[in-house]
Amino acid sequence: MKRTEKDFIAEIEIPEDALYGIHSVRAKNNFPDTTPFHKEWYEAIGLVKLACYTTYRSFREAILSKYSEKTIPLKLIDFDIIQALEQAAIEVSEGRHFDHFIVPAISGGAGTSINMNVNEIISNLALISLGKLPGDYTHIDPIETANIYQSTNDVIPTSLKLSVIKLLNELEISINTLRAQVEAHETKHRNHLRIAYTQMQEAVPSSFGKLFSTYSDALSRDWWRISKCFERIKVVNLGGSAIGTGIAVPRFFIMEVCQELQKISKLPITRSENLSDATNNLDSFVEVHAIIKSHAVNLEKIVNDIRLLSSDLMNQKELNISQIQLGSSIMPGKVNPVIPEYVISIAHKVYANDQLISSLCAQGCLDLNAYLPVIGNAIIDSLKLLITADNTLVENLFAGMTVNSEIAQEKLFNSPAITTALTPYVGYNKAAELAKLMKENGIDIFEANEKLQFIEQEKLISILKPENLLKSGFSIEDIID
Repeated sequence: MKRTEKDFIAEIEIPEDALYGIHSVRAKNNFPDTTPFHKEWYEAIGLVKLACYTTYRSFREAILSKYSEKTIPLKLIDFDIIQALEQAAIEVSEGRHFDHFIVPAISGGAGTSINMNVNEIISNLALISLGKLPGDYTHIDPIETANIYQSTNDVIPTSLKLSVIKLLNELEISINTLRAQVEAHETKHRNHLRIAYTQMQEAVPSSFGKLFSTYSDALSRDWWRISKCFERIKVVNLGGSAIGTGIAVPRFFIMEVCQELQKISKLPITRSENLSDATNNLDSFVEVHAIIKSHAVNLEKIVNDIRLLSSDLMNQKELNISQIQLGSSIMPGKVNPVIPEYVISIAHKVYANDQLISSLCAQGCLDLNAYLPVIGNAIIDSLKLLITADNTLVENLFAGMTVNSEIAQEKLFNSPAITTALTPYVGYNKAAELAKLMKENGIDIFEANEKLQFIEQEKLISILKPENLLKSGFSIEDIID
């Protein structure tokens, strides 16, 4: 069965029980993208709509406390309809009826189609709750009723910021969980020696504790940067209407709606002091995405290191990562570093999103940016991907990773890299002789020194103890002793 809906363009037939309407169908047909819209944004729109309806309820009560409904020039929405709208908005905010949201992620029109799809869902839910049929817009209209004192241009960016804040909270948690696990490896392997590499060549002595500490500190900076994002993203333009001037919106509504949203969402939302600026300029999304891109950069560096140290390219592996799935359909027994590969893939998707967001935020023209749907999809996409990256690193990489500390230490003592530690005691030239002898004869530092007798063996053993080798620099007393 079908119902017929019409606008000033034409009529369209729609499934009888559909909660979406003519505006949504037009968008679906006009924008043949198959990328699904993010449910988090959909839910946030429900919260923003709820704040608008509860603010309207307060506005209505304030008017009727002073004036008779017959004497005011406004047609007020009936109380039972407001209640029905509020309940419908709550259901949207809970993610219900998402299968009736048919507008794709990539659309034109600055988000009008997104707003109208939700307006139609809310209108039809409210109609059903009042015993009416979907599409009976003479009682509840998607524009005049569900969109009361709202504009796409304040509802959609505000809801995007709301969803970003929630995902930033999740990202903060995922980063801290990963950081804690990395710190555990740092503590466990604090004195486990290894060769440090510069430019992929053996360089100087170090430890796995030092290596993991670099990851831990990088993740700590990521967490700190994320914590600063909330200040940038919490300022919204709700109440600003089309371009931030508040045109056709009661002053009461403008002053109260952001506070109402803050109360409902329990998030630190605040109204911009310049609603036109908050409507015209989207640089806060550029800034926030640049910050989360930094996390992607750090994750790629971390997993690249682990992938290399655990690879078959290493003569003897210094790290083992969990074997979690088959690596080949033709090569028996092959296991690939799929988690590092997944994280690297995510990082590069984030880099691409960053370019997209930067270029489209710059495309804002005069009083509005028409590309908010694509910008919003990209930033939510990056946040969700990075959360999954952190979570899979915790569960599928670091949890089962082991260090081959004995192998790593033996490689260090057999590497000319160890001779750098002896330069304060024997000088560069003699250290170079030791290194040359080790290379030519394939012997370790102890045997090379025994042949050249540059330093007492007991002293050498003491110097190369982890607690001495890993000291920050040296003192005169170290050499004299």
